[in-house]
Amino acid sequence: MSQTPRVSYAPHIWTLPKAASTSAAAANYSAGGWGRAAMQRQQDSSMHRLTGQTMGTTWSLRLPNPDYLDLRPVQDCVQSVLDAVIAQMSNWEPGSLISRFNTAPAGSRFDLPEPFAQVLQAALHWARLSGGAMDPTMGALVSLWGFGPVAHSHKVHLATKIVATDIEQLLRHSGHTRLDWEAGQPLVQPGGLVLDFCGIAKGFAVDWVVQRLQSSGWKAGLFEIGGELRSWGQKPDGKPWQVQLGGQATDAYAPLVVGLPSGPEDGGSFATSGDFWHHFSVDGKRYSHTLDPRTGQPIEHGLSSVTVFHPECMHADALATVLTVLGPRQGLEFAEHHGIAAVLYEHGAAASTTAERHPAMSSAWNKRFKS
Repeated sequence: MSQTPRVSYAPHIWTLPKAASTSAAAANYSAGGWGRAAMQRQQDSSMHRLTGQTMGTTWSLRLPNPDYLDLRPVQDCVQSVLDAVIAQMSNWEPGSLISRFNTAPAGSRFDLPEPFAQVLQAALHWARLSGGAMDPTMGALVSLWGFGPVAHSHKVHLATKIVATDIEQLLRHSGHTRLDWEAGQPLVQPGGLVLDFCGIAKGFAVDWVVQRLQSSGWKAGLFEIGGELRSWGQKPDGKPWQVQLGGQATDAYAPLVVGLPSGPEDGGSFATSGDFWHHFSVDGKRYSHTLDPRTGQPIEHGLSSVTVFHPECMHADALATVLTVLGPRQGLEFAEHHGIAAVLYEHGAAASTTAERHPAMSSAWNKRFKS
């Protein structure tokens, strides 16, 4: 197995905020009888939550803050990182770096900022290792099927209008092998190639935010964007962070509750890919929003969702896509071969004698979460 690219980050962009003054704290917390002492008695004495919107979904941060520091700088920091990711990697922003590359004429050269280069390097790594089950160059096909940045995309979901010749034509202009790029070098547009980082950028954003918080002195927290999450440190009660996992809401799977590593610099990430969020049906046939880059067609196997654990959310995000495309058997084989901690849920799996359905779990998953 080739070495997985590691994420590295530039120096932190903000400093640990100072504690708010006593008068300011009194003004903030005394309204309605919520003085500092009363709040600590009636609520979790240190766990605070921030939320916001990004990338067409929401983000949330759970942050132990026993000193009640002013968290407005934290909110600003999170948003600035997310805005930077969007400015580089969003296909929905016409002025983003990725959009400018996608619309550039053949031969155009782009000097890549470090975050963009790291995401591209990781995406190409998994594309090569999986035989193209994940491919960051499939943006044109994503739009063809109505899941990309096209106007009124919900009206494009008419399978009868998508013919084999359309797919074949776009496949000829796609494919990661058309990118002749090495880290540290400019990225050259070969002509008509459309990058799409939707299967990895959200995970990278989670990693980047967490690293900023860690480097600024926050000892613990849990950050998530649209369900992709990463934790570090411990909860205020000294216990590891726990998350509950499950299949589709209508499935009869017993929920899984797992804990994450809890050292000061430890932690881990979960990312999930599944067709219960985005799909459409035509003439009774269900089409997943996940495309198989090798065929240009939506996947048709029985997986409903895949959850992957990895120290870095960028790789968990990419691997969840890889395993989803590969399917229940090849996906599990890939996870076993590469030591990936994953759990795979299927549509319509037969119920067990205990009336509970059990997902398939890789050996690495069982070793980490069942030992």
